[in-house]
Amino acid sequence: MLSKIFLFYKDGFLSMRLGKKLWLIVFIKVFIILVVLRIFFFPNILDTKFTTTQQKSAYVLNNLTNTK
Repeated sequence: MLSKIFLFYKDGFLSMRLGKKLWLIVFIKVFIILVVLRIFFFPNILDTKFTTTQQKSAYVLNNLTNTK
């Protein structure tokens, strides 16, 4: 059953012309979103503020349990 499903999608993908270019565009966009945006917009703040894992864990615990 699984081999039939795999072969169905494999044959369909191999016979595509425009679809391959569209999938390439999709993979490029996913790469940009996951890698490039993460580097520039989501820096690792804990590494810049703290040096030890104990300090990092205490900071996270304090922020998670601190109710205002």
